[in-house]
Amino acid sequence: MTLSGRTVIHHEPKMESTTNIFLAVIFGAIGTGYIVYGRRQQRIIAFICGVALCAYPYFISNTILVIIVGMGLMILPFYLRD
Repeated sequence: MTLSGRTVIHHEPKMESTTNIFLAVIFGAIGTGYIVYGRRQQRIIAFICGVALCAYPYFISNTILVIIVGMGLMILPFYLRD
């Protein structure tokens, strides 16, 4: 596509579906809870999983993979207690 002699490049967004945006909000809210819990109880694993829950949905575009990784990060603090 050209606009006055310039080439315009269209970039697809990483989060192309509303499902991924919804999952990012849900896992971000759960991650925030893990961060608060980890800081107050001084549990580093819960804190790290909370940060990961808030950040990872923005880097993964596959919906099924977002759900699997999110569930894994939610369960991880219960198996790795510090």
